[in-house]
Amino acid sequence: MRSFRIQQTLAILGTTAALIAAPVCVPAQGYQGANDYSQRGTDTSDNGSSSRAAYSFKNRDDSLDWARARKVADKSGGFRVVVSLQDKHLWAIVGRDTVLSAPAAVAKGTTLKFGKQKWTFTTPRGARTVLGKEADPVWQPPEWLYAETAKENGLKLGKTLAVGHPVKLSDGRLLAVKNDVVGVIQNGEFAELPTDEHIVFDNTLYIPPLGTKNRKVEGELGKYRLILGEGYLLHGTPYQDSIGLAATHGCVRLRDEDIEWLYEHIPVGTKVYIY
Repeated sequence: MRSFRIQQTLAILGTTAALIAAPVCVPAQGYQGANDYSQRGTDTSDNGSSSRAAYSFKNRDDSLDWARARKVADKSGGFRVVVSLQDKHLWAIVGRDTVLSAPAAVAKGTTLKFGKQKWTFTTPRGARTVLGKEADPVWQPPEWLYAETAKENGLKLGKTLAVGHPVKLSDGRLLAVKNDVVGVIQNGEFAELPTDEHIVFDNTLYIPPLGTKNRKVEGELGKYRLILGEGYLLHGTPYQDSIGLAATHGCVRLRDEDIEWLYEHIPVGTKVYIY
């Protein structure tokens, strides 16, 4: 068998005093709407003036979609989170006051093709809602992780394993799922496979079922995550060097201290505007 290791509130503010008492990251420049741009990605001339580097868009429709999403974010009010994918930056805002300004890692925009399947790694623009929060989150990798790993290592991609449907291997053993763990059956005896390694037999990478110990990865999402729906998250990361880059498969990654602040102070139900 060949195996590969996985690479792995502020509640709604009722008074001004509550806001002042809350821990706040003081931004170099707060988000103030349509006329405000962070200084990330600017060129500064010798005379001290600065001009924003042009944003990059795939086509006219893409730029119009950005403009629409930006306009919605600019018109938003109350306690909300705003994410600029172009600036790779996140703001938490109360009214017109920025209470958190943080660099972020965003989707890399690449496309993975493997066999007849294709995944494009983007973060959709638009308004979302914080649907839930979780400390010490456990990641259950989507199917693209296994396709990506198989492609990188020159492997075939096997089907997702299922309880009650063992797979016969070339040496006669059976690859099976039992008691939420993937293992092999030989001479009627079941032996569990390591849960921190990919499942590779006969030059094929098999996908463990959701919910099994083999499909759960600790630490990959950092210490906290905020759930935005459809698989999209605001979360921490062990890859702190990726912050400020287009590096994710769709989620927004944040520094440890910034995702902790969001976890502690952003209530479930808070609006998140992404443009």
